[in-house]
Amino acid sequence: MSNTPTIPAETARHVLAVFGHGGVRPGRFGEQLISLIAGADLQNMARLADAFPAETEAVRMAQYDNDGIAKLQAIAAGRAAA
Repeated sequence: MSNTPTIPAETARHVLAVFGHGGVRPGRFGEQLISLIAGADLQNMARLADAFPAETEAVRMAQYDNDGIAKLQAIAAGRAAA
């Protein structure tokens, strides 16, 4: 993704919950979407990013950034913008 999308605090909380790091559980669709993105290969993740850019970026951060969970926790708490 060339332009990094803004991740709303609510999205950060949902991704944190699905990954087991606190947060707030999303509804059924949100939980399935986050799980789908997390299990996608890079090609399909890019396709999902077209429709769900913030969710895809948050999942990518959680999975691949060394400090992704900490960044998401900061976003969720309103201490950082992303």
